[in-house]
Amino acid sequence: MIRYWLPGASAPVHGPPPAEAVWIDLASPTPEEEAAVRALAGVELPLAEEMAEIEPSSRLYVEDGAVFMTASLLSGVEAAEPVTRPVAFVLTPRHLLTVRHSEPRAFTIFEGRLARDPALCASAAATLVNLLDAVVDRLADTLEVAQADLDQTARLVFRRDRPRGAPRRPISNAALADILDKLGLDHDLIVKARDSLTGISRILSYLSLQPVIRSSKTQREMVKTVARDALSLASQADALSDNVSFLMEATLGLINVEQSGIIKIFSVAAVVFLPPTLVASIYGMNFEFMPELAWRFGYGWALGLMVLSAVVPYLFFKKKGWL
Repeated sequence: MIRYWLPGASAPVHGPPPAEAVWIDLASPTPEEEAAVRALAGVELPLAEEMAEIEPSSRLYVEDGAVFMTASLLSGVEAAEPVTRPVAFVLTPRHLLTVRHSEPRAFTIFEGRLARDPALCASAAATLVNLLDAVVDRLADTLEVAQADLDQTARLVFRRDRPRGAPRRPISNAALADILDKLGLDHDLIVKARDSLTGISRILSYLSLQPVIRSSKTQREMVKTVARDALSLASQADALSDNVSFLMEATLGLINVEQSGIIKIFSVAAVVFLPPTLVASIYGMNFEFMPELAWRFGYGWALGLMVLSAVVPYLFFKKKGWL
């Protein structure tokens, strides 16, 4: 599918683009659509296999007077299935070409901005800088959602919602398993957002060196501002990743504490019932001469001795605070 924006347009037009089109967006284009845009812009569009290359030299280069830049952008966040897919930005003297095989939310956000302020699409270079700004803003929103989710998880892990002085209530194993699942999903989202920020930062650094940007003070300052925002968000993503690791270790520690408590109960039970077992074993021996066998109160004596031998260790452990 091909969509294009004319200078100062607030809405896209579908179909073959004219020569005056500023931004041409190719979403999962067919070979015929690629050929039409190639003939208009006079440049070769990157193939899907080339866009998937991870080497910087394959993602950032100048060819035939056009600047080719590729970054992996985050998509699928709303569907709780975040993925990163490469998106190519091709900046020519007259056109901005974007080639993508996914639906990043940032593109929709930028279209909404164009509807309110068509001047954002005044030129190809201005459109690219403003589009990258929308991508960074979208990643900021994604990290804010991840931060809020981690704060909620932290309240569950450390029981911050319980009243001061209230007894600590254990968390069930099912709840702890759910927390680990949530942390895993948050970590996956943060890592993918960090990957997108890295790609955008590389594009901005490379773009700042291009003559088409350096010749305009406004666009040069805009690129610097967006680059600073991307760098700040990358640091925030690193901090969130560390927070995920901390919460995961804390959750695993809680699981170990719960398991240790269960093992302690079994250990104490084994120690408490060991003396009665010893008493029962003694009086269960088949010796011919055992004084208590013929004693009238022998049965009660043996039962009382077993109970006493169980109660004494229990009271001892209770006094020591082991129970």
